[in-house]
Amino acid sequence: MAEANPSQRGSSTRDATTAAGRIGWPEGFTAAACLTFDMDAEAAVLSTDPASVHRMSPMSHQSYGPLVGVPRILAMLERHGLKATFFVPGYTAHRYPQVVRSVVEAGHEVAHHSYFHENTVGMDAATEADMLDLGLKALYEVAGVRPVGYRAPMWELNYHTPRLLEERGFLYDSSLMDADHPYRLAVDGRPQAPSIVQVPVSWGLDDWEQYAFLPGLIGTGVIESPAKALEMWTWELEAMHRLGACFVLTCHPFLTGRPSRAEALERLIERMKALPGLWITTVAEVAEHTASLDLSPRTCPQPELPEQAYWVPKRP
Repeated sequence: MAEANPSQRGSSTRDATTAAGRIGWPEGFTAAACLTFDMDAEAAVLSTDPASVHRMSPMSHQSYGPLVGVPRILAMLERHGLKATFFVPGYTAHRYPQVVRSVVEAGHEVAHHSYFHENTVGMDAATEADMLDLGLKALYEVAGVRPVGYRAPMWELNYHTPRLLEERGFLYDSSLMDADHPYRLAVDGRPQAPSIVQVPVSWGLDDWEQYAFLPGLIGTGVIESPAKALEMWTWELEAMHRLGACFVLTCHPFLTGRPSRAEALERLIERMKALPGLWITTVAEVAEHTASLDLSPRTCPQPELPEQAYWVPKRP
C-alpha cells in the first residue's frame, strides 16, 4: 500500500490555505483516472423549467441518454474491460429502472446525484437532507444500491452539505474544484472533525460545456466538435498523468452517447490504456484508497467579507 506524502500525515485538521498534496497510489500505479457519467436524463431540463414537461422534443433529447447513450457506453466499457461510475438522480432511477439495473448488472458503480437534479444553491439543510434521503430511497428500491459517493447537481455544494453526507455514511463527494489530487475534507472545519473524501472535478473535463444545447433551456448555443473535446481532454489527461494526479472525466449519456462523441471518448480511453502506471478505476475505489492513507483533513471555510471595506457588497 502506498503511503501519504509526509507533509499530509497526521490527524489534525489542515488549514484551507494549504493545498492538497500529491498522494501515493497502489503498487504499480503512478496516477489515476475515472470515467464518470451523470445520468441526468429529463431531470436536468425539468429542474430548470418544469413547464418543459409538456415539450415532447426537449424531453426526447434528454431521453436519448438512458435509451441509447447508456447502452452504447456500457458496450464500450465492456470492450475495454473498464469499470466506471454512474451518478444517478433518484428520478432517473424511478423513470428508467431497467437502465439503472443494467449499469449495476455490468459491475459499474452507481452513485448519488440528487433526486431531481435540483438547484441546491441556497437550499436549507433540512430540505437538502430530504432530497438526499429520497435519492437514497430511489436507488435502493430500483437497484438495491446503497451508494457510497455523491455528486451535487451542477457541482453546487452548500457549506452544510459535507456534514449531511457524513451523517448518512457517504465515503466521498466529487463536486469541488480546489485540487488535482483527492483529499480528506473536514465536514465542519473543527479540529478532529469527521471527514469524507473529496475527489475533485473541473469544468474543463465536463462534456456539458462542449456539447450541451437546447434552445432557451440549456447550453450556450455553441456545439463543439468531438475533435476539440478529445484534444482538450487528452492534454489534461497527459498532464495529470505526469503530475501523479487523478483525472476525473464527467460525461452525460445524452451528450457523449451520440455516435461521433462516443468515438472520441473511445479514442481517449485508448490513450488512457497506453499510459504507463495509470490506474483506470471507479471513483469509489479512488476514495477507498485515499481513505486508507493517513491524510490530515482539509477545511474549506466560507469566505468572510471584510467589514472595513464598506464598499464591498455584503451577502444577504
